[in-house]
Order: sequence, then structure tokens, then C-alpha cells
Amino acid sequence: MKKIISIIILFATISVANSCKDAYEIIQDGEFSESATFQTVNDMQKFLNNTYDRVDVSNEIGISSVFTDELGIGSQNGGQNVSLYNFALTSGNGFASGMWLAHYSAINSANRLIEGAKLVTPTSAADKQAYNSILAQAYAIRAFCHFQLLCYFSPNIKDNSSLGVILLNKVPSVSEKLPRSTVGEVFASIESDLNFAYTNIEPVKLPSTSSAAYKFVSKTFIDALRARMYLYRGNYTLAEQYADTVINTSGLVLTPAGTVVTNANGVANSAFYGSYTVASTSPYKSMLQDFTRGEIIMALDRPVGKAAIAAQFYFNRTNITGGPYMDLSRAVYNIINVPGDVRKHAFIDATAKIDPNYESYPWAQYLANDVLCIDKYSGKAGTANGAELMSDLKLFRLSEMYFIKAECRVAANDLTGAALRIKAVRDARNYLGPVALPVYANATAALKDILTERRVELALEGHRYLDLKRMGASAGVTTTERHPKDVEGYANKNLSITDYRFTLPIPSDEINGNPIQQNPGY
Repeated sequence: MKKIISIIILFATISVANSCKDAYEIIQDGEFSESATFQTVNDMQKFLNNTYDRVDVSNEIGISSVFTDELGIGSQNGGQNVSLYNFALTSGNGFASGMWLAHYSAINSANRLIEGAKLVTPTSAADKQAYNSILAQAYAIRAFCHFQLLCYFSPNIKDNSSLGVILLNKVPSVSEKLPRSTVGEVFASIESDLNFAYTNIEPVKLPSTSSAAYKFVSKTFIDALRARMYLYRGNYTLAEQYADTVINTSGLVLTPAGTVVTNANGVANSAFYGSYTVASTSPYKSMLQDFTRGEIIMALDRPVGKAAIAAQFYFNRTNITGGPYMDLSRAVYNIINVPGDVRKHAFIDATAKIDPNYESYPWAQYLANDVLCIDKYSGKAGTANGAELMSDLKLFRLSEMYFIKAECRVAANDLTGAALRIKAVRDARNYLGPVALPVYANATAALKDILTERRVELALEGHRYLDLKRMGASAGVTTTERHPKDVEGYANKNLSITDYRFTLPIPSDEINGNPIQQNPGY
């Protein structure tokens, strides 16, 4: 079996006029050499656009939501995700392998751009500025992808001597064997890449009139990445510094809930839900629909034709007639099922069946009667049909920066400061008005509340798996927190956060072709 890294390093550089594609063969019809591909700054820009196209976090969303406690088995499930839902995680898992391949594919593309740029000579001051900015974006993409890999595949990203991932900061030769570097070595490369990117980044040259600037690397994106990175590393001083920079200088504000009109059954009106061609009257829902930017720091553009994120939950479309094989978990829904919380409506489709007597049913009847249809990814804005399962992938939002700030305040023993940041997010999400300021008895209580708020606000965005691993113990949460009804039919109800499966396995394809050390337990 070919190892994954070989697939990546063998991909041929194809004419950027026709875009690039992964290839297993070294020579292909229409192949262009680097000297032919990279002749001008405009050529570099085209290759960069394709590099963006390779960045993907859909596998993170999939494994985090299925494996933890964000989803329940849907009424139309025919076996989809059941093994992983029952905590059967092996080195052949598709989400883990897909994540490994996707990020190394993007890293490889960034490396080829960085290497190819050596063949280009800018012809003017403006050309030179664009040249540097294109390189800056490539370095930032490389840093982000290495960071994602470390988060999921390293047993301990706080320990510099711990096993990291393969550090790919060059275009390797076909025969080269690539080892796992240490966490410290990979983070040193990430920090170097981000330093270069921040110094050289300029406002992006948009590839089309339909693109939005927040779908490309910016200084704000780099600050947000650094805030998350240092939080995960346990460096609260730097995490808070960069979170503050985003909060205070990005120009973004927490997206408000707006006004929500509900009927006698508590269901929001059609104006709230909007449609593929009409934005919701709620600014928060409109942001999730991709009509408006709202508080999004950076998103990955997912135009028609790209992989459809909602296909991880539905067969055809995002409502009860679309074959929902995964539902929002009852545990998550119960947290947001409180007066005024806009997420109760924004995350659930209007066609959902919400049964107040759900706990009284046998499990099979529960699946049929309590159908919590997911609507966080409601379909591509601006398209009348054919994109029911398409939505942009939100990499960073301002609310996460508030959560980072709150964690850092707990680390500084400022529990009131932490409470104020959590209240700010909850105020923005409540259409009935401000909520009460939380009062925390101690750091454990504060962290548990922050973990809860992250659980609902960032649900289905790929955070929960890492959040349980990195802060669950400090928050007094020792296992996943599935609702009893969501696991009634399964032998394995919840999983300890100390279990080895809270680090992903190195994919078997990689181990078979490039003998490197597997993570413990696999």
C-alpha cells in the first residue's frame, strides 16, 4: 500500500490555468515544470488560490462531532458513523486519514509555491509587495495545517519533547523517508512561519468578485491562530495578548441575535430561517447562512462543487425530508433550550420534531419521535438549488477569542473577569435581553462553565474533541457527556477523557509505507 506522504510528494505541478490535482504518477499529460508554472507574480497568485482550495477542516468537524457528544443517531441512520459513535477508533479511520492527507496536501502545495517563488522576479514595487504577501499567505497556511495536525495527532502538545507529526517545510524527494518530529521542533517551525507571514502580509488580491476578504489570511487571522495556539500550549500570557489584539483591533463585534418571532409552539417564523436566496432577519442566523460576515475572523469558502459539510449529517438536504442520519444531540439541545437563546432556533431546522416527552419512549420510538434536524450548515447562500448541503467552514470567530480571554482570566485568578467574557457572548446570543452575570465559586466551576459555553457556541465546528482532552480535567469533566437517550441502544455510553483515543492514530497507510512510531494504544 502506498504511504500517504508518497501520494503527496508525487503530486505533479499541473498548469494552473487548469488548476492542480493530486496525482499518483510522476509524469502526467499536460504536466508543467516549475519553471513553466512560476513565471510571474500572477502565476503565484493562481497557485495560491489553489492552495487555499486544499485547506479543509471537515474531517475535524466529523470526528469531533461523532466521537464526542455533539450528535445523536438520526432517524434515517442506516449504519453511518455507528462504529465511531460506539468509540471504535482505529488507524484505518476515514476521518483521521482524511485529516492527515488533507493537511499534508495543503502543506505540500504551500511548499511548492514557496519553492517556485524563487524563480519569479518582481518587476515593480507593487509587484514586490504582492510577491511578499502571496508568500506570507503560503507560510501562514503551512503553519495552520501543521498546527491542526499537532493538535489531533500529538499525545501532548504542551510537552516539547513529546511525539509530534512529520515536519514538512520543504518539497521532499520521492525516496525520502520522513520521521515524526518532536512537538518543540514543529512549533518552532510554526512560529517562524507566522512571524514571516505577519511581517509580510498585505490585504489580499481577491480572485473573483464573489470572494470576501475574510476568506483569506490576514493579520487578524494570524493573531487569532496565535491566541488559540498559545492557549492550547498553556501559555496564558501570550494567548491573552493575542486574543485581546483580535478583540480590540479587528473591528469585529459579537454578532447579535436580533429579534426572533416565535409561534405558540415556540418555533421561529419563516423570516428567521430565511432561505437559500433570502437572508434571515437574525444577524446571527444570517452569519451561519453565509449571507453576512458577522463576527467571522476567517472562513473557508465552499462554493458549489466542493465537498458538502452537511453531508456528514444528511443524505439529501438539511431538513426532515432530506434523510437526517445524524441529529444534534439531546444534551446540546437541552443546554440551549432556554428562554431567548437564539441558538435553539439557529442550530435546529424548522421541520425538526421536538417531543417534550422524549425521555418516556423506548429507544427506537425516541429516534422516530425526537428528530433534532441540524441547521447550523443550512445550505449555500445565493443558490436556488443544488447546494442544499454546502456551507462555508468557519475557522475562527470572535466568540472563541472571548472564550480564550475567559480561560486566561481564570488562570490569572480573575473569576469575575472570566464571567464578564462569558456573559458578553451569552448577551449577544439572547434575543430577550442581557442575562445574569455568572458567579463562580472557584476555578473549576469557572472552567466548567467556559467548557459548556464552548460546547454549544462552537458546536459542530471541530472544537469539542480537543476541548475535552485539554481542559476537561481542570473543569471537573472526566468523560464525554452524552444524554442517556442518545446512547440507550449502545454498549459504550461515554468515554474517559484520559483514554488513548483522545489522540488520533497515525493512519495505517502512513505506517505501512513510511515506518514511523504509532501513537500509544493503537
